[in-house]
Amino acid sequence: MPTAIEPLNFLAVAVGTIVAFLFGWLVYSPKAFGKGWAEGSGVALGQASEMPYFAMASQLVALALLSLVIGLLAAQAAFWTAILAILAAMMFVVSAGAFLKKSTYAMLVDGGYILGSGVLMILIQAAL
Repeated sequence: MPTAIEPLNFLAVAVGTIVAFLFGWLVYSPKAFGKGWAEGSGVALGQASEMPYFAMASQLVALALLSLVIGLLAAQAAFWTAILAILAAMMFVVSAGAFLKKSTYAMLVDGGYILGSGVLMILIQAAL
């Protein structure tokens, strides 16, 4: 009996994780949405020597898990379930921001990042 892992496209999962992580660097950069996000989140953008390594590692793990979920759902042709999984992840991020009293702008950036990452992962699954 085949399992859900057998048809999984591991290359697409890995590429989706990396592309989504790089997308985060773009979204949260000072030249994109980073300044407004930082102000609305109550944090200061630091220098490269002050990188939040634990936060970055946690984000990478979360992206890998989301990419794995998207890959498993793609293998089962469950597109709408993948969309619901992305929306659920996005709403968890937004609700956490609301509890932390982030600005609406910061919550939109955070939610948009998750939504954009999920869309990129779906496109990568389709392309590879």
